[in-house]
Amino acid sequence: MKKATIRFGGLTAVGDLDLQIRERELVGLIGPNGAGKTTAFNLITCVYQPTEGDITFLGRPTSRLRPHHLAKRGIARTFQNIRLFGSMSVFDNVRAAVQVHRSHGIRDALFRMGGFRRGEADVEKQVMELLEIFSLHEQRDENAKSLPYGDQRRLEIVRALATKPKLLLLDEPAAGMNPTEKVELMKLIRFVQEKFSLAVLLVEHDMKVVMGICERIVVLDYGIKIAEGTPAEIRTNPKVIAAYLGKEADDA
Repeated sequence: MKKATIRFGGLTAVGDLDLQIRERELVGLIGPNGAGKTTAFNLITCVYQPTEGDITFLGRPTSRLRPHHLAKRGIARTFQNIRLFGSMSVFDNVRAAVQVHRSHGIRDALFRMGGFRRGEADVEKQVMELLEIFSLHEQRDENAKSLPYGDQRRLEIVRALATKPKLLLLDEPAAGMNPTEKVELMKLIRFVQEKFSLAVLLVEHDMKVVMGICERIVVLDYGIKIAEGTPAEIRTNPKVIAAYLGKEADDA
């Protein structure tokens, strides 16, 4: 993302944002409410188109791509408000994501030809492997909406991983979690990054989560990047302290 800007009428939601994520890096994107974090996510995932600037992934522009094309390129995301297919089973939620990389015609699907059946068997194998890795295999036939909150969050991450991303965007995954669940979430994110060798961009309000797992942190305030650095650098940055605590922090 280079000099990315988006305006809604006269309001600049994100301005001149430079954001680079290296291969297999875990980056946090933080800022006060209304700082433009989710807007930045929506720019990366083509929900919004930038008014100015460029957004590229693996050296290729992503503007105007549809969500399924973006998923095929290797970008997946979760949402602040869980968006599972609630009336579908755990298995079918993940199977729907695996289908992104399948290629078969209507004729194959209608007549259930050999290639189609082999493809379906491979999909089932992929789904079950993922569910077993994340200890959700015993709930494979349960409706997604019937799972405990923490398991729903986990299933949403599994569904995103089923698209085989190179970049995973997590939008406030700790929202609504208790302290114990947040500790488990931190372990899960680290595990995902290492197990699947991917980059992670994390938007999160809980500073213990962000400071505890991120290698680098970018801070937004009113849509502008005000700081970037390691957790230790961000923790003591006067601009960040002022943004979170108010201007009086400058005089403290």
